[in-house]
This record gives sequence, structure tokens and C-alpha cells, in this order.
Amino acid sequence: MVNNKPENIGEIEERVVAINRVTKVVKGGRRLRFSALVVVGDKQGHVGFGTGKAQEVPEAIRKAIEDAKKNLVSVPMAGTTIPHEVIGEFCGGRVLLKPAQAGSGVAAGGPVRAIMELAGVADVTSKSLGSNTPINMIRATVEALKQLKIVEEVAELRGKSVEELLG
Repeated sequence: MVNNKPENIGEIEERVVAINRVTKVVKGGRRLRFSALVVVGDKQGHVGFGTGKAQEVPEAIRKAIEDAKKNLVSVPMAGTTIPHEVIGEFCGGRVLLKPAQAGSGVAAGGPVRAIMELAGVADVTSKSLGSNTPINMIRATVEALKQLKIVEEVAELRGKSVEELLG
């Protein structure tokens, strides 16, 4: 497994993907809290996600952003798209990511779009194959991005030159 921890990170942007109201029923009534799901990225190949829970929405978002900054991963790129097709799975969520031609844009919905745009991937096609729960889709997308490899990595693993692989 390749170490996916990023080194030089640029200006980080954040995007709130989902906010849920969570209720806990106790003897005295209901306890209300908010759960936030946030994606952060620098649009230069680094992206992460985090969750936070608090009694106030802004506090939950702040906690989620802190968590997301701790969980950044590097995304290998081939120009403006991803190097190859990949399927990421997490629980019931399955996400198919396909490279697209330059200029075609990000064809993805909701949570997957947030991750792709903040990672800096400009051209990609995606399809949700399983659960459409935001947290599972995001985790599946991040798993897919972790599986991506560039040509040089594959050549090194096989002990061949890049020309032999593409040849």
C-alpha cells in the first residue's frame, strides 16, 4: 500500500455536504444535536472528509472541518482527469469513477461532485451503484481515490519500464 499522506498542501477550501438533526430520547425528553459532514480540499490533488457532532450547527461544522483536515489523501492525476477507471466500496455505498475527455467536466452527483471538485479533478464521470447515503458515498469515493495509481507506480511494481507497459 502506497502512503497517501500529502506533503505540500495549498489553500484549503471546505464544503458542507450534509447536516443531520440527531435526536436522543432520554427520561426527561429529547436531546437534540446536529451532525455535519464536510469535505475539504486544495484543488491540487489533496482531499479529505470529516464528521462532527454538536448541539449547535456552526460548532458541528467546525469540528467536521478539523476532522477532515486530519484525514487528507493525495489523488493521482493524469492531466485534468484520473488515470484509470476504478470502483470504490464502503458498506452499501459503491461508486464507479471513470476518466473523461478534457473539457467534459465533472459528471457526478452530490457528495461525489464535492470530492472531485475539491480534489482538483476537472474531468470525470461517476455513477453511484449502491447506497446513496452521503457518508457512505463519500467513504466509497475516497476508497476509490486511494486505489488509483499512475503509470510510473505500476511500472515500478512490475519491474518494467513505462515504455514496455504502454508499448
